[in-house]
Amino acid sequence: MTQSLTENSTFPIIAANSLCKTVSTSEGPLDILSAIDLSINFAESIAIVGESGSGKSTLLSLLAGLDTPSSGSVIVKGRDITQLSEDGRAAFRHELVGFVFQSFQLLPGLTALENVMLPLELKGDSQAETAARALLTRVGLAHRLMHTPKQLSGGEQQRVALARAFVTQPAILFADEPTGNLDSKTGAHIIDLLFELNQEQHTTLILVTHDATLAARCLHTIHLAGGKRV
Repeated sequence: MTQSLTENSTFPIIAANSLCKTVSTSEGPLDILSAIDLSINFAESIAIVGESGSGKSTLLSLLAGLDTPSSGSVIVKGRDITQLSEDGRAAFRHELVGFVFQSFQLLPGLTALENVMLPLELKGDSQAETAARALLTRVGLAHRLMHTPKQLSGGEQQRVALARAFVTQPAILFADEPTGNLDSKTGAHIIDLLFELNQEQHTTLILVTHDATLAARCLHTIHLAGGKRV
């Protein structure tokens, strides 16, 4: 009997096999990632660390289906997402994935509430506003629901971004330098919120960071150097 890939499964939620990414340059092929193997279980937290140019963000993009490898495979909940079309990968992200970016990436013409409602509205959820209000209250922004991003501080914008990422209760959350644009005190508060929400929702968390304190909060750390796992 085939075992179903549920949250209680012994199968990894993500597995990368011999993952490589090579790009063409004026000086010839450049290897960004070489032969990366990894396995991430349900509800684990993983930090990807390394110097600038080590391939961290490229690895995150491949695991999230934002980019495709030159060779190798990424298996997510039993599906090889490297074999999906661009539309297929978009559908996969829509179904399973949340994102938090260093640059927040909020829509400037929408209020905080509308930004958080948007992913639920795209799913046709009739309770989008109720869920968005509850999560914005959870991150301490009940008094800022109707403010647009330019009316919010950097820390407030990142809290909106966290609420937007978690409001769909994604199976996997990818975070790329989530505290990179914040001062240390605000960044520490964002880190606490990130892990509190992650534990409450049992999300698999995969983050790229230069922040040793943030990496230390994760269950496992993946070190990259020169595009290779070390």
